[in-house]
Amino acid sequence: MLKNCEGQKVPNVTFKTRQNDQWVDVTTDDLFSGKTVVVFSLPGAFTPTCSSSHLPGYNELAPVFKANGVDEIICMSVNDTFVMNEWAKDQEAENVTLIPDGNGEFTEGMGMLVDKEDLGFGKRSWRYSMLVKDSVVEKMFIEPEVPGDPFEVSDAETMLKYINPKAEKPKLVSMFSKVGCPFCARAKAALKERGMAYEEIVLGKDITTRSLQAVSGATTTPQVFIDGKLIGGSDDLDNYFAGQSA
Repeated sequence: MLKNCEGQKVPNVTFKTRQNDQWVDVTTDDLFSGKTVVVFSLPGAFTPTCSSSHLPGYNELAPVFKANGVDEIICMSVNDTFVMNEWAKDQEAENVTLIPDGNGEFTEGMGMLVDKEDLGFGKRSWRYSMLVKDSVVEKMFIEPEVPGDPFEVSDAETMLKYINPKAEKPKLVSMFSKVGCPFCARAKAALKERGMAYEEIVLGKDITTRSLQAVSGATTTPQVFIDGKLIGGSDDLDNYFAGQSA
């Protein structure tokens, strides 16, 4: 049976990380002492659920966690630092600190080290999340002990609901753009000015003009969607924001 460590201090471990082409030791004191930290741990970088849902969910909701008293969000995995660094770049996970538990010491100390030899993974972390305050575990969400790789309770929304059930989640913004488009640059600046993260879909790279027209009814860029509703181009976006502040 997996161990629930609520009320206990996190294991005392030194992580071997690579930063700016230099080896840097990072301790659990560095990560947790005097801070409120959300940790989520997963079986491996670049694996399907971890890349499509687990890490992106926390990265997207990071500003909301911060607004609700969380100092840092940490993603932990039994992978080496080179793998974790490349995964962070691939995922553009700027809001999450990826920590390599290469030897599995932290994971073992948490009672979460499991055998995944059937997948050729060796020893890896069971999927879980936890809220840590000044190095003490306040709450853990541990995935059920069933075959496979369950992903039911360690997600970002479950953790956010525990911290603040009334927390306001960010709007979902998607923008269809084109390389070199000045109106797209204007729309991006307007979104960034308001701290609104967005998904960018680039015409000619990610989508065709025909597909853009099918989705938005237009062939020009940008075309901005907020929470599934078509806002339109840069002028339309300005009008939308003006209406919000009125």
